[in-house]
Amino acid sequence: MKAKHQRLTLVLLALAAIVGAALLALSALRDQASFFYAPSDVERQGLPLGRAVRLGGMVEAGSVARAPDGVTIRFAVTDGRATTPVTFAGIVPDLFRERSGVVAEGEFHADGSFKATNLLAKHDEKYMPPQLAKGVQQTTTLETGALTR
Repeated sequence: MKAKHQRLTLVLLALAAIVGAALLALSALRDQASFFYAPSDVERQGLPLGRAVRLGGMVEAGSVARAPDGVTIRFAVTDGRATTPVTFAGIVPDLFRERSGVVAEGEFHADGSFKATNLLAKHDEKYMPPQLAKGVQQTTTLETGALTR
């Protein structure tokens, strides 16, 4: 076999391996293509029972209730069109509060409720950590001062 044919064979094998790896990765991610379900998505498509999913939306105002055990919390997630009751046992994130965004990881029950195993509190795009906000404010002040001179 000539060197030219060997190189061509190696290139084709490498290309086939890359395509195969990409197809395997895509098939593994197929079920997780949606970052989270909104309550109206669940209402429209039905409950994805028996598998771990994410439920996202806003924590409905007045829906947060803590159980007497001090660990379990019940609340409702809404997207403005539908609402889903959620139960979570554990430590809630600091940003978790009513009328704020949340992504709950867990499973749906046949009765339409959601049992969360993990909560991810979301903040809006205007959120800025205090340390960074202070730095931005100082930079703005310096720039404004430099412009007025």
